[in-house]
Amino acid sequence: MKGKSKGKLAIFDTFKTKDNDLTGEAKRQRAIITILGSGGNPAERTRTGISQKIAKKQEIAWKNIYSGIFRDLDEILLPMEIAEEDGRLPLKRGPKALQEKGIPYYHLTKKGILVGLAINGIENMPLQLKEFFSISDSKDKEFEKILMKFMTNSPNFTYSIFQKYVKAFCEDKIEELLPFDLTKLKELSDESLVIQKEILTAFLKFTNPEKKEATAFLDKIG
Repeated sequence: MKGKSKGKLAIFDTFKTKDNDLTGEAKRQRAIITILGSGGNPAERTRTGISQKIAKKQEIAWKNIYSGIFRDLDEILLPMEIAEEDGRLPLKRGPKALQEKGIPYYHLTKKGILVGLAINGIENMPLQLKEFFSISDSKDKEFEKILMKFMTNSPNFTYSIFQKYVKAFCEDKIEELLPFDLTKLKELSDESLVIQKEILTAFLKFTNPEKKEATAFLDKIG
């Protein structure tokens, strides 16, 4: 549960002086979630494997970031039920007790997949959205049909919906991510959503010639 976490989900945190620059913690948590959501082999989804994969991309020593990965998993992603243990790999070396216990590797929960939908980009959204709804129960599927339709015809809008929903959770404006209920966004009075709704409502009232004129206008400015 969220209240039990020692830390916070920081995937949208930015530097105070640079609003568009994500903090190191935000980038690290995003990288962990992306790796766990990619379905890689178990060795890549251990703490060490995750550290090595991120370090290779950043061209740094993996041991330098291991403690941060350990903290993000054990104090944030696991307690918040965004990730969970998926199994254990046997050890051939080290203390016998540790060999018998093995090394844990992880995967995303349903909540974690939902978080991933807000950070992994439009190109990854179709598969992730299908995966999310495939493991959801009926109370999480209210918006499935329309979101799948929007994803096909308006992917940027759909992606922004997930970003707003998960960001609201990170900022404590939404208490829990699940059940998945987009009506929670209405309580936030998000200006961009209000504008988008206003445009769509107006467009539906236009005559066909007016719709063509409006489309041409939007093409010129967008």
